[in-house]
Amino acid sequence: MPASIAVPPTAVERRILLALVVGALLLSLAIAHDRLTWLLETVWVMLALPLIAWKWKSFPLTRLLCWLLAAHALVLIHGGAYTYAQTPAGFWLQELLHTARNPWDRVGHWMQGFVPAILARELLLRLTPLRRGGWLVYLVLAACLSFSAFFELIEWWSALAFGADADAFLATQGDPWDTQWDMFLCLCGAIASLLLLSRLHNRQLGAAVLAGK
Repeated sequence: MPASIAVPPTAVERRILLALVVGALLLSLAIAHDRLTWLLETVWVMLALPLIAWKWKSFPLTRLLCWLLAAHALVLIHGGAYTYAQTPAGFWLQELLHTARNPWDRVGHWMQGFVPAILARELLLRLTPLRRGGWLVYLVLAACLSFSAFFELIEWWSALAFGADADAFLATQGDPWDTQWDMFLCLCGAIASLLLLSRLHNRQLGAAVLAGK
């Protein structure tokens, strides 16, 4: 199957997104409250940027996916800069929604489903014989949940390795059901993404990709 797609972002869009993410990453490092938490939260961004750049000529991503990945990166960077329990955006949401805790980690885990759902969908449609239908939906949701579970394992391993230094990374804020909430919100984000964005994603992938050619 060819890797060509119908609607990749323009060169100007790519420069804007790259400047936005790299600028936010550098600023977050400068103001980071906890360097260990910053590293653990933003390492995904630092790994993704060179990987996308390396594969771009042979495997450019759709415009939709690029904008979603940039938005996800900014959520991670904001959490990494301040720690999820102390993010200004989270305090604003806490006041707006009248929650008992800073909910920015909930936003992060919802995005952990919302954005990877389109990433998984794009990879499955472009790189495998799988077509649209129930199996695609199931495998996309399974991929998002499996990554969410893997992330919870990373939090556990971090707690074992770093002890109390990893508390800000765990961001449980005293909630004994934090792990379950994280995975549930990831699932909700993935379902919402498929319901809201699948048609737009189909248009950007193009008929040739959707037909499996």
